[in-house]
Amino acid sequence: MIVCGFGGNVTRHNSATGKIIGAIVVIVIVALAAWWYFTRMPGVDFTRHGPAPAAPAKASTAPPPVEHPISEAQTGPAPAATAPLPLLDASDSAAASALASLPGADGLAGLLLSRGLIPHIVATVDALPRHSIGVSILPLRTPKGTFAVDTSSGQPVLDRKDYARYAPYMQIVEAVNSRTLVTWYVHWYPLFQQAYRQLGYPHGYFNDRLIQAIDDMLAAPNAQPPVALVATQDGHYAFADPTWEALSVGQKLMIRIGPENERELKAKLRNIRALLLGKAQEFHTASPAQPATATSQ
Repeated sequence: MIVCGFGGNVTRHNSATGKIIGAIVVIVIVALAAWWYFTRMPGVDFTRHGPAPAAPAKASTAPPPVEHPISEAQTGPAPAATAPLPLLDASDSAAASALASLPGADGLAGLLLSRGLIPHIVATVDALPRHSIGVSILPLRTPKGTFAVDTSSGQPVLDRKDYARYAPYMQIVEAVNSRTLVTWYVHWYPLFQQAYRQLGYPHGYFNDRLIQAIDDMLAAPNAQPPVALVATQDGHYAFADPTWEALSVGQKLMIRIGPENERELKAKLRNIRALLLGKAQEFHTASPAQPATATSQ
């Protein structure tokens, strides 16, 4: 699968290429991987029970302008239901059910911690570009298994077998149509925005923060194995490269998941970003006997 940036052609090798990861699923999967990885790696604070409170806004500071209005996002047809959204505090069941029931999301329901789902997603997105993330804010159950380190060469490195642990999650995110997911996100966006303001950003705009988190992950270094580690006094491991150890939570995760998964996620994140900004390329597929029909990215 070859996906270009924002102004060029988009090439697909088969019909499955029309299904790419959606913004919310990407962030959720990265958040899950972050918990698994960083509970076994130093340098991340897991002692607090939620995101750190934001610094009080200066009284004389005007609210920042919205950079990426949610109205610009490219979505599919509006949901048929016309019922108003539930209150944020009562939204867990409906939001989780709607997300888990999307085509291709088989297995996601068993991973979601639906209590406080939207506030937890919001807090996780906000934390990804930072250098710490609180374990209690993550919206997913943790995966089974233990962090594997290869010491056969004498220098501890990330074990390549660890990369395969992400396969079940990659299968979910690859199977869900991203435009459908972005449509879900836009439909529920008023509650995402409310949760973001309650998090400590009374003048903030959550979609802007989501774009910042995506941009931060796209800026992660393209690490190639072996990824050297150093043992710490408390029995954990850190990246041997101090520059990598100083990266954000989201960027460290891009290194942790392995080069193939990283390349795929980055390609998909670029397309997600385009969808959220209203700049996604439309492409068509057709057989000789039928006219082309638009397919969502």
